Amino acid sequence: MNNNPLIGLKELGQSVWLDNLSRKLIQSGELKRLIEEDGLSGITSNPTIFQKAISGSADYDASLRRMIDRGIKDEKELFLGLAFEDISNAADMLWPVYQSTNGLDGLVSIEVSPDLAYDTDATISEARRLFSAIGKKNILVKVPATKQGLPAIEQLISEGVNINVTLLFSIERYEKVAEAYLRGLERRASEGQPINEIASVASFFVSRVDTLIDKLLETRLPSATSTVEKNEIAGLFGKTAVANAKIAYKKYQGIFSGKRFLALKEKGGRIQRILWGSTGTKNLTYSDIKYVEELIAPDSINTLPETTIKAFKDHGQAKITISDHLEKAERLFPELKSIGIDIHEVTEQLEKEGVQLFSDSFFALLKEIAKKRESFIIKR
Repeated sequence: MNNNPLIGLKELGQSVWLDNLSRKLIQSGELKRLIEEDGLSGITSNPTIFQKAISGSADYDASLRRMIDRGIKDEKELFLGLAFEDISNAADMLWPVYQSTNGLDGLVSIEVSPDLAYDTDATISEARRLFSAIGKKNILVKVPATKQGLPAIEQLISEGVNINVTLLFSIERYEKVAEAYLRGLERRASEGQPINEIASVASFFVSRVDTLIDKLLETRLPSATSTVEKNEIAGLFGKTAVANAKIAYKKYQGIFSGKRFLALKEKGGRIQRILWGSTGTKNLTYSDIKYVEELIAPDSINTLPETTIKAFKDHGQAKITISDHLEKAERLFPELKSIGIDIHEVTEQLEKEGVQLFSDSFFALLKEIAKKRESFIIKR
């Protein structure tokens, strides 16, 4: 009997992916260990992750020098060259997982440039390029779930590009993402193209919802007119993110058990699994595995930072929890509305902030690469 709770999640039908990627992780053997010992079955990356990996590290210097010597000077092209190497190597390491799960897992994600989040055509063009350039079946291209991202998702799926839909915060937007995926499959199938190898996940962000809602609740506490009201507000802290995710999962189950998807399934279409992202605990007063233990669900993925993987392995418990307190979750949003907190406004703000955060990281990284490029050129 295996006592590793991470393996327990796998046995319950929830895949554990790593929300991190670096050359050090690959070369040190740690990624190999996570795959073999802890059942790790996928990897997600984003501009912030690559910024942390590349900035201030000498791990990428040899590759940078080689590219510069080949005449590559543009900092974005230099970044993509470095990213392609890491993504490709990680994809090779996860290829046996991809094969053994028939393409369900063993996937590695790379994100389109975040400054394209509000440009449909540019997103489509760059996603095509990334998918083609890496040229591996077990790659997902991350496309933000902005309004402009929705038609890009549909178009790319119809072309057979594997998509990880990212920066999803609202239930309503999630439904539109699933719709875009289904339309993409339907278009492709209607053209007589195969749909059996297209992979897609919908990355629903979690902890950031609590971070913002809790701040808003803090501002409401001083204006409470009674102890009862104060306790009611205090009882709402740390509840919204999980409630939001639980309701999204219920929608997910409905969509992918419906006639429309089942017709596609008969042609080989795969479910677009829901993925819990942003699941490291940011509020230190909450459990360090809160966003793992409270969202254990079949046919789902949780992408975790290394610290959360270690914490869950140490003291987590693998048991299905997704349906626990669902009725309470569905009552939560009217309660928030009654004290002036609108979940739609919150998720809209989080989407904008998420795009900006990734964009800031991306341009900080390009600046760092440009600085290294100049120093390498001067030293020659």
